[in-house]
Amino acid sequence: MNSGTRSRRKLCLAILAAAAVSACSRGPDSTKTAADQAAPQGPEPLKVGFQLDWYPAAEHGGHFQAVAKGYYRDAGLDVAILPGGPGAHGLVKVATGRADFAMGRCDDVILAVRQGLPLLIVCAQMQHDPQAIMLHEASPVRSFRDLDGRSVMCDIGEGWIKFIEVRYAMTFNKIPMDYGLAQFMGDKNFIQQCFITNEPYLAAQQGVRTRSLLIADGGYDPYRVIYTSHAFAQSHPAAVRAFVAATIRGYRDFLYGDSSGARRTIQAENPTETPGVIDFSIAAMKKHRLVEGDPAKGEDVGLITPARMTAMLQTLVQLGLLDAAIPLERFVTFDFLPSGSAAQKG
Repeated sequence: MNSGTRSRRKLCLAILAAAAVSACSRGPDSTKTAADQAAPQGPEPLKVGFQLDWYPAAEHGGHFQAVAKGYYRDAGLDVAILPGGPGAHGLVKVATGRADFAMGRCDDVILAVRQGLPLLIVCAQMQHDPQAIMLHEASPVRSFRDLDGRSVMCDIGEGWIKFIEVRYAMTFNKIPMDYGLAQFMGDKNFIQQCFITNEPYLAAQQGVRTRSLLIADGGYDPYRVIYTSHAFAQSHPAAVRAFVAATIRGYRDFLYGDSSGARRTIQAENPTETPGVIDFSIAAMKKHRLVEGDPAKGEDVGLITPARMTAMLQTLVQLGLLDAAIPLERFVTFDFLPSGSAAQKG
């Protein structure tokens, strides 16, 4: 799962005006989603489209597990998982009704809502973002502060960059991401943004030992979230609740149960996700507690809390990425978390 193109803020904001114009209509799309049809009759499951941020990968495993094990269908949903990639544009697709759900970082959703997109976060996909800084093992860089004056290939414009520079009172040179490993492999001093669940394994397969600094550990710690539109949440509250519950169940089972069915589907749809990549990704998600978080801090699979969302808002304002705080109800709801479960706490 390549690190940069999952949430391209500049690209998103550039098409917001077009999205606003088209928000009341749908373009042609190969997948007929729930907003295209009337409520289902009898036992017929409700068709919904879920837009991935990138090509199918282990990080999406909970959704593929929920399909493979029938958790979505048991909940009355017929879920089509829509592959992503550089042109995924989940924010706009959900806002304009071409997908019913999508995934991304909560900071990107907040900024898109501020620009006028009617999006609503309904649960966490991961408690902590997998984005990291990847270094060669022998690099003298041992902390974020050590990046001062160095060059880093990164997705320019992302919030973590300004946060790290402000927090550690330093600056570094930004090289635009090319979404490959060639420069890193050829230069022992090269530093680049990565997903801690993926690129370190690929580098190791080519004989290069690495270290990584998880950006969440540096203090910039957005959720990775699942979001829908306000209109879909209002029209299909039971479907949203069912999707959230089945997804949470899917992630628990993918990480700790028999994930063979989900793995087969992921590999069939994205052959670059080899068994070794998937094994590494699952191990990294567990090691860094990306999906379930730290129980000692009250974190859990799917959980979103007002406290963390408010803190993210304050951070965006302090960094000047958001001109003013906006009410939580504009971009997030806590009403669809499973009642009585650990994911309802906080």
